[in-house]
Amino acid sequence: MAFLFSGTALKKALSHQQIWAIAGPMILANLSTPILGLVDTAVMGHLNSPIYLGAVALGSMVFTFLFWGFGFLRMVTTGLTSQVNGHGSQQETESVLIQSALLASGIALLLLLLQWPIAKIAFSLIDGSAEVLLQAQQYFFVRIWSAPATLLNYAIMGWLIGISASRSALAMAVVINITNIVLDLLFVNVLEMKADGVALASVIAELSGLIFALFLLTRRGFQWQSIDIPQAIKRFIKERHQLALHGNFMLRTLCLIFSFAFFTNQGAQHGDVVLAANMVLLNFITFMAYVLDGFANATEVMTGKAVGRKDKDMLKASLLMNGQWALAVAALFSLMYGLFHQQIVSMLTDIPAVATLAEQYSTWVIIAPLLAVWSYLFDGLFVGATLGKEMRNAMLFSVFVCFLPSWYFFQDYGNHGLWAALMVLFIARAISQAAYLPGIFQRIALKK
Repeated sequence: MAFLFSGTALKKALSHQQIWAIAGPMILANLSTPILGLVDTAVMGHLNSPIYLGAVALGSMVFTFLFWGFGFLRMVTTGLTSQVNGHGSQQETESVLIQSALLASGIALLLLLLQWPIAKIAFSLIDGSAEVLLQAQQYFFVRIWSAPATLLNYAIMGWLIGISASRSALAMAVVINITNIVLDLLFVNVLEMKADGVALASVIAELSGLIFALFLLTRRGFQWQSIDIPQAIKRFIKERHQLALHGNFMLRTLCLIFSFAFFTNQGAQHGDVVLAANMVLLNFITFMAYVLDGFANATEVMTGKAVGRKDKDMLKASLLMNGQWALAVAALFSLMYGLFHQQIVSMLTDIPAVATLAEQYSTWVIIAPLLAVWSYLFDGLFVGATLGKEMRNAMLFSVFVCFLPSWYFFQDYGNHGLWAALMVLFIARAISQAAYLPGIFQRIALKK
């Protein structure tokens, strides 16, 4: 990657203050999500059976497919908004959000109409005990009603990030997740609900977040009176490249989600205790990922502006400086996990069998940050540059040529083999994305 250090990129390097002005609030915003996951795990993990913890794991996995599968709404909105924001008018910038919101609303309506066949298909593909599956289905049929608010929140969050309104995005995320955490504790610990209580908390929290998001848009002077929905629909249909972009990002996201769902499902085949232990350890991965995504978010915004301005040097400087910070934070995560993994596990569950098993596999989460950091950073570059096809191809290669074959060959090592295959996925994503970097910089140079 010597090409990254050549030319005048470093002379025009962005300041560390500029990096942290975006990354800082986004790290705090992102952190609220894994903290919610930690609370979900802790609330379920301290009940009298691992069944409820496993049920939330499987139910959440289904919604990882349904909701995170449409996470492209956030990514595409951020990429397009940051590019338009670099050279376009306010009306052009707002039109990106309108089109994304229309798409989000249509998808959400479809999910609600098809909830029964979706549930039937999803739970027929999942391995788990009858008790776990029953609780997971109860979770599903409550949480599905958060679909409209959740997907609209994705679009609005992406737009706020794209216009560099990181503090507003932070406020939105905090409202959603603090509401969710408070209701989790109320419904489960006070009202003695189980998995359905965790799901209901999510529904109310997402709706609260959407109401707050509309308030934020109004305060920022969003021109509601200029919205022409029929015209926006016609324009969206005509812009086929946007449809292709959404499709490529969606396929990429589904592949990533499939990998973690496959990981969860394979763990479930080893029994409820292994499933619960893996869920506990995945919180380590999730927590780390959301922090490092703060630098990916900064890279998205800066890349979008650089592409909009056709500034190759700004693009290089953004990737380099964000990479330096991301690597430093990843190393800190590995150190902290190495020193305090026992204490973290004990905070998440007091079920002896689950805690003991989680300890046996803790080495994997200690090395994960240093292996995964590069793929998160490059994700920011690809999103900001709206390189949907390249991002899709890199993910297809990583999942089907590297991750699944690795799992197949490591099966004899049981759950250790499953974790090893996940590490292979992290490495493959970074290498396959890095292979595109020379071409990306050359393309920007030719445009200038």
